[in-house]
Amino acid sequence: MRINRGVKSVEENRLYGYLRKNTLTQFIRNNMGILIGLFVLSVILTIFTETFLNSKNLLTVLRQICTNSLLAFGMTFVLIIGEIDLTVGSVVGASGVAVVMLIESGVPLVLAFLIALLLGALVGLINGLIIAFIGMPSFIVTLSMMGTIRGVAYYITDGRSVACTNSVFNSIGNGYILGVPIPIYVVALVMIIISVILYRTKFGRRMYAVGGNVTAAKYTGIRIKSMKIKVYMISSTLAALAGIMLASRMYSGQPTAGQNYEADAIAAAVLGGTSFTGGIGTIGGTLIGALVIGILSNGLNLLHISSYIQMVIKGIVIILAVAFDFLKNRKGNV
Repeated sequence: MRINRGVKSVEENRLYGYLRKNTLTQFIRNNMGILIGLFVLSVILTIFTETFLNSKNLLTVLRQICTNSLLAFGMTFVLIIGEIDLTVGSVVGASGVAVVMLIESGVPLVLAFLIALLLGALVGLINGLIIAFIGMPSFIVTLSMMGTIRGVAYYITDGRSVACTNSVFNSIGNGYILGVPIPIYVVALVMIIISVILYRTKFGRRMYAVGGNVTAAKYTGIRIKSMKIKVYMISSTLAALAGIMLASRMYSGQPTAGQNYEADAIAAAVLGGTSFTGGIGTIGGTLIGALVIGILSNGLNLLHISSYIQMVIKGIVIILAVAFDFLKNRKGNV
């Protein structure tokens, strides 16, 4: 196997070869199960509902999954290195509130965007520093931060939504370009950027190395702490971007926005083949997982299923996805 210049470790070279072989055919083969599930789900909804295949409904589904797609992309990064991030839902609510309050106070639109994104990155920086340097479990750290960030959002708004009167901002979440919702373009651009990071850079290859065997990665010279901090910053920044788009779509910043979104993000990533144990995951697979979650939610609404029952069904889907991941890893280790 040809050694890639700039890749220092044997482990990185092995991963580099693996990623180069990860062709479209291999991708379809690896995700055949979820693709079949997506097809079957679509057929069932087409048969039992009258509006599922309606172009307006399909565009609505695509617009709705944009938020979860961004969260799931960031979650994929975190899961690949063997960690977890439960703050993303709270960052969605806090960033949406922040950007709307900044705009309504007279801050220029672009600057308000940047500040909201930086606030998201700051949350990721704090998470990463605590996890990397103190060594606390990521579940505990992000669970605690989840409540902290949500509490800040409630405090600065007094628990009320903040309406946005800026038509340009509101058009981002609700507008179209050539008949396609603007958020879809945003997600497509983000997907291209993070795919390049994950598959075409040393940083991305080293993420797989860390998730696959953190001890071996450490001895090959990979800076584990620095990587964890950067990954958490990427995850929280994507969550902040999702919060900005969601606030635009709702014409307001709402402190309650994003509640339980972390569960959908985890489900999308795991359904798309990302392993809870680290070292495995693709952005394309995560997008398919987000499509499944989005179509499932849309279908349940079209079938007039109670929101409480929907929570039960989604919970079962997450359990099944995680159980399948653990069984697959156990089988691979036998």
